[in-house]
Amino acid sequence: MKRITRQDVKNVFIILLGCAIGSAGFSFFTYPNDIVSGGLTGVSQIINRLTGLPVGGLTIVMNIPLFFISWKKFGVRFILGSLLGMLASSVFIDLFNSFNIVVTTDMLLAAVYGGIVKGFGWGLVYTTGATGGGSDIAARFLRRKYPYINFGTLSLGLDAMVVIAFAVVFRKYDSAMYTIITMFVSSKVVNLLLYGAMNSSVCYIITNQYQQIADAVNKQLLRGATLLKAQGAYTREDRCVVLCAIKRNQIAELKKVVTDIDAHAFVIVTESHEVFGKNFSDIARQD
Repeated sequence: MKRITRQDVKNVFIILLGCAIGSAGFSFFTYPNDIVSGGLTGVSQIINRLTGLPVGGLTIVMNIPLFFISWKKFGVRFILGSLLGMLASSVFIDLFNSFNIVVTTDMLLAAVYGGIVKGFGWGLVYTTGATGGGSDIAARFLRRKYPYINFGTLSLGLDAMVVIAFAVVFRKYDSAMYTIITMFVSSKVVNLLLYGAMNSSVCYIITNQYQQIADAVNKQLLRGATLLKAQGAYTREDRCVVLCAIKRNQIAELKKVVTDIDAHAFVIVTESHEVFGKNFSDIARQD
């Protein structure tokens, strides 16, 4: 049996704090305004409107078979963390719902600020490697059966089915549209916590003047550059591609540097969630 480490205790605290914050976003913003959640919490919300049974209690009951069949498939640490997240969030939801606190009755404000609060809370939980169970675990099972579909798409599909069901059953089409806003805002906040706000870009520059451009990137943008050996598929000519990572606010400056040297250069700019190394994040600080 693995011993409990200081990091394990820290993760438990983060999970509990994240669940409390995420549940507050649900109970005080979205739930009172009929903005449905995705996953099993959303299913519980539908049943709650039909029967009056508590959302948190229903969520626990529906999660039991998922955790039972996934216990040996996804690792003990993941399951224990997710089980704690599911139980804590369910308890907090029912506790906060009993307060009958409604921060705002403006659905747009509820959707936006509810998304921010929920995203911040669940983002904290996800930083520990745990989840809140429900659709996250279901999506992992589907991922094994359909490995060519990414996890985010499967999770979004499950959430979409719940939102559509809520809209159809209760004729709450406006609520479904506000739910999309909440999910969008929440996902942005989650990504901000998981990946940071570095806003970095990776650039591939295909040019015959590769050495001059690499030198200019080093001297003018103060960024490193790497030369990748490549071959033109049509011409069969050997050449080098300049690879560099820059801050997003340096893209315009990079374009000027490149066009001043080679107006016919071909440049590809892609988003990067994280860049580690000199002048970016220190790898040691990510632990």
